[in-house]
Amino acid sequence: MKKNGQLDTIIFDLGGVLIDWNPEYVYRQIFDKEEDMQFFFENICTAEWNLQQDAGRPLQEATQLLIAQHPEFATEIEAYYGRWEEMLGGPLVESIAILEHLKQANSHRLYALTNWSQETFPVAMERFGFLRWFEGIVVSGQEKTMKPKPKIYEILLHRYAVQAEKAVFIDDNLNNVKGAQAVGLQAIHFESPSQLREALRQMGV
Repeated sequence: MKKNGQLDTIIFDLGGVLIDWNPEYVYRQIFDKEEDMQFFFENICTAEWNLQQDAGRPLQEATQLLIAQHPEFATEIEAYYGRWEEMLGGPLVESIAILEHLKQANSHRLYALTNWSQETFPVAMERFGFLRWFEGIVVSGQEKTMKPKPKIYEILLHRYAVQAEKAVFIDDNLNNVKGAQAVGLQAIHFESPSQLREALRQMGV
């Protein structure tokens, strides 16, 4: 494998960078009004609640816990994981093109680091063949920790013998970018495929 300068490893986040995932795809079919859907996300099935499943909490336990707290929303809560596959919008084609170019160039080691439930991640593995292009994928739900906690970055670094100063991490969540930088990784805050391509170019990729 040829190395470009000091950078020899590129680590991708998945959701929001390579894969389109959005619960609104389901809940726009459930709620007639935008404000009702937003109330549900802000007060019932919140991002913080979903993150606990990404950190390893079983989906059934999380669902029943929320139904006990909000029985009037039982049907809507059950739809979150009952219809989870409908929340996957598909691959982000321009980002996949960047990944494919890197894979074909064989100039950098390629890994993925994702906050994702271990129960739903097999669906993504089956659906998206490009996930097999990575030398390894660290899934938060399997590790029982999540970004931006230092431990999950360190798991990837140690498991695959990656030197932080020779690696760059790409994520659309700024907190996760800062978490990576805190353990010594270079990092790119993903905003668009064209912006990512330029940022990598400036790093000699």
